[in-house]
Amino acid sequence: MVDADGSLRLTFGDETLVVPRGLQPSLLRTKVGALIVQAQVPDKRVPSKRMVYPSPMETRISRDDAKTWTVFPRPPNENGLNMEGGATQLHDGTIVALDTYITPGRKPDEGLGQLYISTNDWTTLDGPIDVSFNLPHVNFYASKDDGGHPHDAERLHRRILELPNGDLLTTFYGQFQGDNTPSTYMPTMMKARVVLVRSRDRGHHWDIVSTVAVDPKVGTEGFCEPVLARISQSPHPGRLLCLMRTGRELREAYSDDDGAHWSPHQARIFGGLDVYRTELWVDHFRNFKGSKGKLLDENNPDDLRGAVVDPDLIELRSGILVAAFGVRIPQKACWAHPEHSWNGNYLAFSTDHGQTWKNVVRLTSGVLTTHYMAIEETLTDNRIFVAYDQGGWSKGMYRDVWARFVDVAVKQR
Repeated sequence: MVDADGSLRLTFGDETLVVPRGLQPSLLRTKVGALIVQAQVPDKRVPSKRMVYPSPMETRISRDDAKTWTVFPRPPNENGLNMEGGATQLHDGTIVALDTYITPGRKPDEGLGQLYISTNDWTTLDGPIDVSFNLPHVNFYASKDDGGHPHDAERLHRRILELPNGDLLTTFYGQFQGDNTPSTYMPTMMKARVVLVRSRDRGHHWDIVSTVAVDPKVGTEGFCEPVLARISQSPHPGRLLCLMRTGRELREAYSDDDGAHWSPHQARIFGGLDVYRTELWVDHFRNFKGSKGKLLDENNPDDLRGAVVDPDLIELRSGILVAAFGVRIPQKACWAHPEHSWNGNYLAFSTDHGQTWKNVVRLTSGVLTTHYMAIEETLTDNRIFVAYDQGGWSKGMYRDVWARFVDVAVKQR
C-alpha cells in the first residue's frame, strides 16, 4: 500500500497469464461474466490502406472466471478490431466496439471510424462497419506520432458509455486547427486535446459535444489517453469524470450536464506520487546513460521527471471508484533501468465519488512494464479483474499480459 486510510481491505488473487507475448491490454466484462482481453503481439500485421497499429492485436476470452482462455481468431487477411477505441455492452445485450483510429473522410469535416457488433456475447463479432464522425475544426494532418511517423488520424480511447436515454458517449484525442504546440520530446508531434463525442444511433454516427481539456502549456503531450466514467451514486448523480494523460501528471475534469460543459482541468496526484520530485530518485540514476548515450541530465526535465500514463476508471456497483494507471520513473530511462520502486502499475480507490483517493496500492514495482492496465468489475460485487503487462518491445525481450482478481471489502467501524 502506498496510501491507506484504514477504510478498505484488499485481497489479491493469484497472478494468471492471459496473453503470452502480449502488451498493453484492453478489457471488457460481459453481462454473463465473460472476460475479453486484447493486447498487441509481435506478429506481422496485414497490409492495409487504412491506418492500423504497427502490431496486430490478439483477443482472448474466458467464460469460466479466468480459469481457461481461448483465442478469438482474427478474420482472415484482416487486422481486425483494435479495442483500445472502447467496447461496451448495451442494456439490450448488444456489444458495440470501436476501432481506435478515426481517419480522414471523403468530405470536409468528416472522419471515418469502424464499428464492430456482437449480439451473442462475443461468440461472433460482425464488422467492420464504416461509421461517420462530424468533426468540424479537426486537423487530421497536424501531427506525427511519438516516434516521428505519419499519423493522419484521431484516436478513440478507452470507454464507451450508454446514457439512460440510449445515447452513447466516448472520447478521442488529437488536434484541431491551430493546435500546433510541439511536444517537448518530439517536435513533430503536436500537443493534443481531448474531445467528447455523442451518438444517437447506437454508434453509427457521432457528433462533437465539447472539448474536455486543451492547454498548450500542460505536460509534454497536451491531453491524451482519456478515460470516461459516469458516476451514478454521488451528490451529483450522472456526473462525468474524465482522467487524462499529459506526459507528466494525470489531469481530471468533470461535467454535470452530460458533457456540454467541463470543470477546469486539475492535476490528480495519487498517493503522493509526484512525478516532478526528481530529488527522490536523482541519486539512483546519476550514473546512468540515456537513450542518446549521454549521462542523464538532472537539469533536463525530459531526462529525470516521471510520467503517469494510460489511466482506466470504473465505478463499482457499491459506488466505490477504482482507477488504474502506470507510473514511469523516469519517463524514458525506465525502459533501460526499471528498478526504481515507484516504477510500476497502480490501483487507487475512492469512497467519496472521486473527491479523494485515500487508498493506493502498487501492483508491480521495479520491473519492466509498459505501464498500461485495464480493469473491470466482475459479477461478484466489489471484485475487480485487473490486467497489466510485464516486459517491453525490444527484440528478444520477454513480454506477457498477466491479470488477477482483487476483492475490495469495506471495513466496519
